[in-house]
Amino acid sequence: MGSAAPRARLLFTAFAVSLSGLLFGFDTAVIAGVTGALRAQFGLSPAALGVTVSSALLGTMVGAAVAGVYGDRRGARAGLRLAAALYLVSGLGCALAWDWAALILFRVMAGVAIGASSVLAPVYLAEVAPPARRGAIVGSFQVSIVTGILLAYASNAAVGALLADAATAWRWKLGLTALPAALFQLLLVAVPDSPRWLMLRGRRDEAAAAALLLHGDEAVDVPPAPPSRAVSLASLWREAPRPMILAIVLGALNQLTGINAILYYLNDIFAAAGFRQVSADLQAIAVGAANLVFTLVGMALIDRLGRRPLLLVGGAAMAVLLLAATAIMLGLLPRALMLAVLVGFIAAFATSQGAVIWVYLSEIFPAHARAAGQALGAGTIWLFDALVAAIFPVAAAASPAAPFLFFAACMAAQCVLVSRWFPETRGASLEQIERQMRGAAETAR
Repeated sequence: MGSAAPRARLLFTAFAVSLSGLLFGFDTAVIAGVTGALRAQFGLSPAALGVTVSSALLGTMVGAAVAGVYGDRRGARAGLRLAAALYLVSGLGCALAWDWAALILFRVMAGVAIGASSVLAPVYLAEVAPPARRGAIVGSFQVSIVTGILLAYASNAAVGALLADAATAWRWKLGLTALPAALFQLLLVAVPDSPRWLMLRGRRDEAAAAALLLHGDEAVDVPPAPPSRAVSLASLWREAPRPMILAIVLGALNQLTGINAILYYLNDIFAAAGFRQVSADLQAIAVGAANLVFTLVGMALIDRLGRRPLLLVGGAAMAVLLLAATAIMLGLLPRALMLAVLVGFIAAFATSQGAVIWVYLSEIFPAHARAAGQALGAGTIWLFDALVAAIFPVAAAASPAAPFLFFAACMAAQCVLVSRWFPETRGASLEQIERQMRGAAETAR
């Protein structure tokens, strides 16, 4: 079989699975354009607004936890089809929400889909990607996330311009996610199960057929895998403590950058810096565009420079820029610099944590526990995301500068932790990384 057809099939498969990232990003960022309308519609206090924004994040933790078990048993493809259905129902439900409780319910449902996507899509992409291209292929999930974020900002601005009635506009903004959700469900019909997962289930002939479909003759022999068995966090800790520690630390640091707090409350941040609403919408689009451009830069660098250098340089840059944002909020620097500072911060995040997080989490766990390990890392992300999203509006109301100073300190800590404890995984096969992690654990004992 020629290489062109399998290459095209692999690229199509990566695109289809990565579309879950677009829905993830859209649902994450669209809330930034409706916080003011929701505050007015339901009479929300800062604390209640924090609950509204973070309600989806409750669902993400549930989705991540359930998806790890489901993905190991039924496969990532089956799990992603359920997530697509949840995205569709939650989008329509938010558009038609009859009261605040209903809105919270459907936002939680969207969160379950996001949490499941954050576990299943990176695992699937890592398992089907050749080692030399794994960073870029798994990274396509992050590219889709930031594309979804940009589309959310653009659609918020467009709907806001077309519909002057805020009571109607926020429903359209939240409901538009149903369109890509329907497309995602359709594309998944043509996506095969992961050859590695099929091998784990003892379905060798199907695994070979899937590998042939995705990679051609050169990849028909699927790497052997250990027998499938149930995985608990306790057994995973006994077997692979180092990957668990790395996943928890990296997942926590991902949110302690402040990235999602900034994205959720971007319009509010610009308002606090003195920008009017239309200007805030347009500057949110600029931030989203920068996120996409520099994520693509990160994808170009991750398989060339490696994971560690991106985390180290990006962490240092984010610390400096967050200190600059602190100074702006304190009146020590001109407010006009806020857009440049936030674009710089987004660039640093996108080329470091943004590019690395899903790739690294999908690489470091053993084959039979990959979905469970990814669920642990993703669950940590969503736990800290929920905490930051709930606390940020209250903390910012008390002191607009304090959250940025805290995030800057966390990024300084990231530089120290990565330099001391995080191994490089660039260019190694998943089986080689598993041996590396197991060897390090045995040496530590």
